[in-house]
Amino acid sequence: MARFLLKRIFHGALVLWAVATLTFVLLHVTPGGPFDRERKLPPEVVANLEAKYQLDESLPKQYLRYVTGILQGDLGPSYKYLDRGVNEIVRDTLPTSALLGVLAIAFALLVSLPVGLFAAYYRGSWIDRCLMMWASFGISMPHFILGAVLIWAFALQLGWFQAGRWDTFSSAFLPTITLGAAPAAYLSALLRSSLIEALREDFIRTARAKGIKESLVLVKHALSHSLIPVLTVMGPLTASLLAGSFVVEYVFAIPGMGRFFITAVTDRDYPLIMGVTLIYTALLVCANFIVDLFYGFIDPRIRTE
Repeated sequence: MARFLLKRIFHGALVLWAVATLTFVLLHVTPGGPFDRERKLPPEVVANLEAKYQLDESLPKQYLRYVTGILQGDLGPSYKYLDRGVNEIVRDTLPTSALLGVLAIAFALLVSLPVGLFAAYYRGSWIDRCLMMWASFGISMPHFILGAVLIWAFALQLGWFQAGRWDTFSSAFLPTITLGAAPAAYLSALLRSSLIEALREDFIRTARAKGIKESLVLVKHALSHSLIPVLTVMGPLTASLLAGSFVVEYVFAIPGMGRFFITAVTDRDYPLIMGVTLIYTALLVCANFIVDLFYGFIDPRIRTE
């Protein structure tokens, strides 16, 4: 078990280093600079700004300073928010993004469980077809379109929920649905397929032969067997949520890391882009590590590979 944990930790550290290096290289080889504007600044002003942020040094020296800062827990200054460093921005926005992600995952699990069960129980019926049609629609619907439709319908027309704020349950409802709809639809389809496959197993035939009701067979016996495939996709699903949160936070004007990331890209705020990218990568690595840990406990063969 110790070897299994050490291997996962090493792989996670390697991924973080690779992402940090790749992000640094791509930003610095892309044409243009962080102080390029539609109205060009005087050359002496640009030179002073580059000297202030040590951008006039060689790339290897900048990279070494960047990696040293990461190891010391310092993500550097922000080029746009002069009174705030990247560490402070992450500290202020990470709880908001984390709460949105947790709410979206909870919504996805609460919706997918009954939908998957009903679709598997009524497999082949019109109920199954309707639920799977909804799942296909939810998987294919882009976040920005779904968010815009929900804002127009439930915030502007009906006035049931608030949009553009993040301080009440009402303001969190629509972003949660927007971000959690696709994972809920995907998990519903996956759980249905896993349940139908489990219902063909020998232990299910034995349970039926004992006279157990079909609903109990489905919930008590087949469900536990079908949750393993769901657990294995939680890592990639977390990556999907992290990517989707960028758009959702921007559409709903949520003060999270995703919204700051989008503005950082348009403003060429190199340290903020690299810092947020690294934090999101660390969150994804941690999520995959937790999934691997649970899966290792469930299936001992994973620990031996």
